[in-house]
Amino acid sequence: MLKVLRNSLVVLLAALPLLAVAAPSANEVVQQTTTKLLNDLKANKEQYRSDPDAFYHALDSILGPVVDVDGISRGVMTVRYSRKATPAQMERFQTNFKQSLMQFYGNALLEYNNQDIRVLPPSGAQDPERATVNMEIKDGNGTIYPLAYTMVNKGGSWVMRNMIINGINVGKLFRDQFSQSMQKNGNDLDKVIDTWPETVAKARQAKGES
Repeated sequence: MLKVLRNSLVVLLAALPLLAVAAPSANEVVQQTTTKLLNDLKANKEQYRSDPDAFYHALDSILGPVVDVDGISRGVMTVRYSRKATPAQMERFQTNFKQSLMQFYGNALLEYNNQDIRVLPPSGAQDPERATVNMEIKDGNGTIYPLAYTMVNKGGSWVMRNMIINGINVGKLFRDQFSQSMQKNGNDLDKVIDTWPETVAKARQAKGES
């Protein structure tokens, strides 16, 4: 009996460090991901400039696990269209949306030139299911641009649901583009899904020229 108790105590003591390790907070997830992303960009920037596909693949491997592609894509499509979409259509849109998101985010990162980027500490009590993580990006001239990530807790892990860059709500931007594309294409959902990367690319180009 004593032997059983002793062995049980050993197992319990061995497990205590594991129980004490809490899951990363929303801020920690953003900080860790940002650090990993910038380190990778610093090491491979020249290669990525000449090989964008390699860059998007690297982005996917780093950002993929912390981005709620399903939640974001359904929000972009809105209930009006997502409830009419078949599972196959939703899967195709998520694939195309993820590609456009990586390109949208990636092109901005390629312009990154050793600016100061920092994750701000959380303020006030934190909601266990939803959180906003604020960041600041300072360019070479000292101008500070705010960046905020909306994070949601899915299955015990924090993932990004939306981001606001210097006042631009990316989720709303994509949502408006989707709605406009539906109107332009006569509510042909398949056509809008299949041409989504081109839609985002044209919008990004037009924004850059404005």
